[in-house]
Amino acid sequence: MTETLGENADELKALRERYVPRGVTTAHPLVADHALGSEVWDSSGRRYVDFVGGIGVMNVGHNHPRVMAAVRDQLDHATHTAFQVVMYESYLRLAQRLCDVAPGEGAKKAIFFSTGAEAVENAVKIARAATGRPAIISFTGGFHGRTLLALSLTGSVNPYKQNFGPYAAEVYQTPFPYEYRGWSSEQALAALDNLFESAVSAERVAAIIIEPVLGEGGFVPAPLDFLRALRELATRHGILLIVDEIQTGFGRTGKFWAIEHAGVTPDLVTIAKSLAAGFPLSAVVGRAEVMDAPAPGGLGGTYAGNPVACAAGLAVLDVMRDERLPERAARIGSVVEERMRSWAAEHEIVGDVRVMGAMAGMELVRDRKSKTPADTEAARILGAARERGLLLLRSGSHHNVIRTLMPLTIPDDQLMEGLDILGESLAEVAGVSARSEK
Repeated sequence: MTETLGENADELKALRERYVPRGVTTAHPLVADHALGSEVWDSSGRRYVDFVGGIGVMNVGHNHPRVMAAVRDQLDHATHTAFQVVMYESYLRLAQRLCDVAPGEGAKKAIFFSTGAEAVENAVKIARAATGRPAIISFTGGFHGRTLLALSLTGSVNPYKQNFGPYAAEVYQTPFPYEYRGWSSEQALAALDNLFESAVSAERVAAIIIEPVLGEGGFVPAPLDFLRALRELATRHGILLIVDEIQTGFGRTGKFWAIEHAGVTPDLVTIAKSLAAGFPLSAVVGRAEVMDAPAPGGLGGTYAGNPVACAAGLAVLDVMRDERLPERAARIGSVVEERMRSWAAEHEIVGDVRVMGAMAGMELVRDRKSKTPADTEAARILGAARERGLLLLRSGSHHNVIRTLMPLTIPDDQLMEGLDILGESLAEVAGVSARSEK
């Protein structure tokens, strides 16, 4: 297959140009042929170390043998019945397993969908049904999906919102505590209090939704004291707390759920990405009495909780447990953080380093005093790294944060290989930037 794709690579890229709209971008001008573990091969047969993992989807690595075996077994039984028509075991077993590992004590229930945006939209529906209130609060810099309500909750205009409005009503946004950019926990909490006084009363708010670590917003961890204060505030006002663990969950931050670092129990959790190792599956898990608020028939979807994807999800949970991937993420993070901080000491372009487990971000600036985002430099680092055999992505409102989303199963030698390439690419671009300033 590689040989055939290699011969037709130019043709395939021409098909993309002619038949795929420009609105869907591709970070790297490559056509993938196959992948295994933490490696990807393109259509010309060239190998790349993968620090992207399908945007945080492949925590257990590409084509993990246990996941593939579970999928093949399910294919021999049924690929679709629609859960609303006939139940199937993989859905029920996965619901049980997710409820067992979800944060907090007490009875929980779970429902499955296909995408993260669907999980977010349905979490909002559940929260509104449970509270009888209409308003939802989200945070600047947050990313919750591309459908209308999820996009309304998303706190970044470029490139997500563009001119896609008008957006959903009764959605309010408040600043995320981003200390490097001047927003402390105290300021963020004060802004939330001001929102209650000036825009929407707390008694009308059904839920507050937050990412424990901003994903597309720049890998910014919410301070733990802020998350605890948010939980207390929500409880005091009868507001449900929805934690969006779509990018942070499944061991990425060194614990199974990022919210566990704060010791906070949410009312609802939205899940997707690494839940099923690349098969389209998402979920909402939460307190049973909250999850049961919608009346029968109010939740569901034709493809929601596909049996093959659910089988993959069960295998992912087995791999997470048996290979101790949250602990592995913490070890990966310590290595990555040491390297990033050494680069920060060497290069003025590195303005801030933020690490929680294997979820590490390096914010690039043209000047440390003004903190002017170095977005074009970040783009050049991605290109330089790709030429050396490493796949990376940017994030942040200004697209100036280099982030790491390597599979948690990555072997040490490939981890070091990827970090060496990143360091070389950073040095190359930082050197050019420094010379141009002189």
